[in-house]
Amino acid sequence: MLGAVAGGCTGYLIQADRKATALPPLSQPTLPQAKGPAPKPLSAARDRQVRMDGDLRELLLDKPRGAKDVDGLKGNDGWLPMYEYANYFDKPVRAFGALLDDEFRRAVTTGWEVGNSYTVEIQLAQFRQEEDMVVDHRVETSERWADNESDTDSWPVPGTENGMVYVHRTPEEKPGYLPLYGAEAYAWRGDTVMGVWVYSSKPIAKATIMDLAKRQMERL
Repeated sequence: MLGAVAGGCTGYLIQADRKATALPPLSQPTLPQAKGPAPKPLSAARDRQVRMDGDLRELLLDKPRGAKDVDGLKGNDGWLPMYEYANYFDKPVRAFGALLDDEFRRAVTTGWEVGNSYTVEIQLAQFRQEEDMVVDHRVETSERWADNESDTDSWPVPGTENGMVYVHRTPEEKPGYLPLYGAEAYAWRGDTVMGVWVYSSKPIAKATIMDLAKRQMERL
C-alpha cells in the first residue's frame, strides 16, 4: 500500500513541474446533414414488435366461413393460461415448471371444425427471453417428438428458420371410434412459438397442414 501511495505522489510532483498541455478546441467540425425529409416511423400495422406486444389473439388465423367451433377447446376467450397450456404436454407438472424456467409470458388458441372433414387447433405462445432464447429449443423439442412417430412424412415450412410440418400416415385406433389421423406443424418467430394440429377420420393431405402453417406464420 505504501509503495502505491508513494508512486502516486511522485507522479503528481512530476506533472506539477511540467508545462501545461493545451486542450483541444471544444468546437467540432460540422457534419453534413442528410438531404430530404426524415423517414416516417412505421405504423402500428407495419411495426412487428408493436403487433406482437398487442392483443395476441388478433394474430391468430380467422375461423373460416361456415366452420364450427371446436367442443372442449381449452382457454378462456382465446387466452390460454399457463396451467392449461402445460396440460397439453404428457407430463403437465414438469411442463409447468419448465414454462416458469423459460419465462413464459402468455399464450392464445383458436380452433374450428370444417364440416365432417377435419378439425384444426392453433396455438401461439410468447416467452420473455430476458435470460435465454428458448423458442428455438422449444420448437426443436416438439419437432423431435413429432418426427419420432412411425410412418410420418415431414417438410420444411418456407420462410421460417426451422419450421416443419408433419403428416402421420398411420391413424390412432380405439374400439368404438373412427380411426384418427393427425398432422402437426411447428415454427417460431421472434419471441413466439406456433403450433398447429389437424385431426381427421381420413388421411390428411400435406397441402392442408402446410397452408395453415404458412398463413399463420405470415401473420407473425
